[in-house]
Amino acid sequence: MESAKKTARIAGLLYLIIAITGAFGIMYVPTQLFAGDDINLTAKNILENELLFRFGIFSNLVCQTVFVFLALTLYNLFKNVNAHLARTLVALVIVGVPIAFFIIFNEYYILLILKENFMNNFPSVQQNALAMLSLKMYGNGNVIIGIFWGLWLIPFGQLSYQSGFIPKILGVLLILGGLCYLIDTTAFILFPEYHSITGILVGITSATAESAMVGWLLIKGVKTKK
Repeated sequence: MESAKKTARIAGLLYLIIAITGAFGIMYVPTQLFAGDDINLTAKNILENELLFRFGIFSNLVCQTVFVFLALTLYNLFKNVNAHLARTLVALVIVGVPIAFFIIFNEYYILLILKENFMNNFPSVQQNALAMLSLKMYGNGNVIIGIFWGLWLIPFGQLSYQSGFIPKILGVLLILGGLCYLIDTTAFILFPEYHSITGILVGITSATAESAMVGWLLIKGVKTKK
């Protein structure tokens, strides 16, 4: 039991790092620098706040790297609950992380376009347009990668529900959050006019489920069996 508690708290710490770095890179930095469809203002903000922009990129990379270690730690925690589901969880994370890295590289391409000398032959309007294209690919990619961000939560929720040492309600919330991710990505591709609604739904369900799980793993670890 003590070993399981230690593993759970390590998982909680890794999960907390992911939450902090993900929120900084995906949510905070864009709200400070990205000015909607205003290409020139966005480029100006990025160049004037380059260090913040670079920290956002770095934060996203840290988030995805730690994600791999979280999956491996959760495997150790749940492998005796259901080895098949635990392996599925790890596999979904391992497949999703390289895709997320590719999406993050679109942010770095923006710096290459705006700052490197080989782009000097292009007018600033064209440079900004290319930078905005990379920015759009980054933003849209973060919605599409929701397929994997949702899928991994489903076996995670099932394992939590079956474990007996984590409250079943947390498992249900994780599954619900995962399904909402899938609904959001589907709506974004097929019914984009509803994406604003499904995006809010994802924010509410996933934030509730994952923040509750982080708190449980860090504070309680595992529920002591009678």
